[in-house]
Amino acid sequence: MPGQWKTLLLGDPLDNSESQHQRLSNPVALAVFSSDALSSVAYATEEILLMLVLAGSAALTLAMPIAIAIGVLLLIVATSYRQTIKAYPGGGGAYIVAKENLGENVGLVAGASLLIDYILTVAVSISAGTAAVTSAFPSLAHYRVEIAVGFTILLAVANLRGVKESGTAFAGPTYFFVAMLGLLIVVGLVKTALGHPIVVTPHEIETTSALSLFIILKAFASGCTAMTGVEAIANGVQAFKEPEAKNASKTLAWMAGILLFMFIGITALATISGVRPTEGGETVVSQLARGVFGTNALYYMLQAATAAILVLAANTSYADFPRLGSFIAADGFLPKQLKQRGYRLVYSNGIMLLTAVAVMLLIVFGGNTNKLIPLYALGVFASFTMSQTGMVIHWLKNREANWHWSIAVNGLGAATTCVVFFVIAAAKFSQGAWIVLLLAPILVMYFKWIKAHYDDADRRLALMETERDETADWLPEKHMRNQVVLLVSGIDRRIVRAVRYAHTIKAESIQAVFVDVTGDKADFMREEWKKAHIDIPLTIIDSPYREIIGPIVEYIRAIPRTPLDDIITVIVPEFVPEGWVDNMLHDQTSFWLKRTLFAEEGVVVTDIPYRMRPHLVPSDEQPTA
Repeated sequence: MPGQWKTLLLGDPLDNSESQHQRLSNPVALAVFSSDALSSVAYATEEILLMLVLAGSAALTLAMPIAIAIGVLLLIVATSYRQTIKAYPGGGGAYIVAKENLGENVGLVAGASLLIDYILTVAVSISAGTAAVTSAFPSLAHYRVEIAVGFTILLAVANLRGVKESGTAFAGPTYFFVAMLGLLIVVGLVKTALGHPIVVTPHEIETTSALSLFIILKAFASGCTAMTGVEAIANGVQAFKEPEAKNASKTLAWMAGILLFMFIGITALATISGVRPTEGGETVVSQLARGVFGTNALYYMLQAATAAILVLAANTSYADFPRLGSFIAADGFLPKQLKQRGYRLVYSNGIMLLTAVAVMLLIVFGGNTNKLIPLYALGVFASFTMSQTGMVIHWLKNREANWHWSIAVNGLGAATTCVVFFVIAAAKFSQGAWIVLLLAPILVMYFKWIKAHYDDADRRLALMETERDETADWLPEKHMRNQVVLLVSGIDRRIVRAVRYAHTIKAESIQAVFVDVTGDKADFMREEWKKAHIDIPLTIIDSPYREIIGPIVEYIRAIPRTPLDDIITVIVPEFVPEGWVDNMLHDQTSFWLKRTLFAEEGVVVTDIPYRMRPHLVPSDEQPTA
């Protein structure tokens, strides 16, 4: 990206010394790491109702008991993760805990599960936020995918600007949503207590199956989407201001309390009002808001807040996916580019990777929340289970203060989340959960393949013991022979510096090579070469099939040498494009030639760039290479 555009979009670069100043306060961290969990209130109750309604309107009364069961599970998991923060203040969450206590393979499964869940979080959150917009403005429904992709790109740019900057910008919408949804719950419950019914639009429902344990379990599994994002704070402890672990633990407690109040409150209103879910139509929260507030300013404020929080819910993934990717990359299981922080002290490559995959999912699934939900939550509960099981092993090995209590908490968390994982897997298997179950082991195999590649590269590059010896002679027994080949396409300004440079090289021989692709330039080129008084012998290669790269490579391969002891330096005089016009109008032969020669043993390629408008360097400054 050109420098001026990068500065305009992302701001000025941040120095390494500013990393401490990018830490988050508790209120901002709550917005950054809890937006996913808090936003799930907007659709978790609806997902429960969509399952129960299959058995008829009478089954909808079970929504409240199911929500209470999920609330209890939420408290167990939140308490368990507070223990994780205490034991692992460096962050890393399920991946680090599982890897250190249950072994590398289990850790990789946990990491793969979380990475998949974070990608799905972006797709689900953005599509749900788009649904809130189209519920308020139905005429925009045809542009659902375009709106969703636009939201994703905007969110990516905001996160590329830096964690602190994006977090501060997103804190307002998060707290606005909490306030508006809290107002909806309180006003709705007060109206009901005073004998004023909540009137919602009646929708006809079609009973497709009898109420069964399987239907109830599917409703429970769908409602467990309310718990996605609970682990995010434990994964990102190092993003908090000091003392990191203490602040992260406090923020996690606040998040669990707010989430529990909103989830139970919305489910209670839905049960009291008798609201009916409509797949692909108006959302449950929208129907409740119309019934409580009417279609007025408060309704549109709530819809705007809901759309904003659902879009910003993806920010939890943008905070944690790149961070988790950096942990895995640091261990050699993902490309090393993911462990490097970029222009604004964020893991830019991880952010761009997350954006690309999420956009692909939005396009493939048409931005439909209901199609994406079945894939959701399975990965996070797998990571919950492995993390809590790892914590049990941790307490047994270390036996720190109050370890008996800690084992009880994490053991209960492991048991309950394991049960939920199998419930979700069974209930949603045919709806798409099988994709996640298949993708996780494939991703682990990909991790292993990358690790094997890096290990092999390290073995190949490692110095032998004789080379490590301080007394070893680093100079070869005989001097390396260097033969220089200067590639020529014509006699112009490009070749002047190239010839001068060729003479500075200590070489056994220097020769110029011209490829005649038309068959009628050989005599002309020899005459021009002679007129230019260039004291380097010229070789002309005939190319009857008008190829350039192939004949050059064949010529270089034919030069007598020992590849391990001798080298050939190929000098490429090259015109430097200065804009899109130059790039479009000048061919890229030199680019492909360099790529081809790069694979040749014992060949060194030297670029001699020529700029049409050379950059002037003040006389008191030295040019840099």
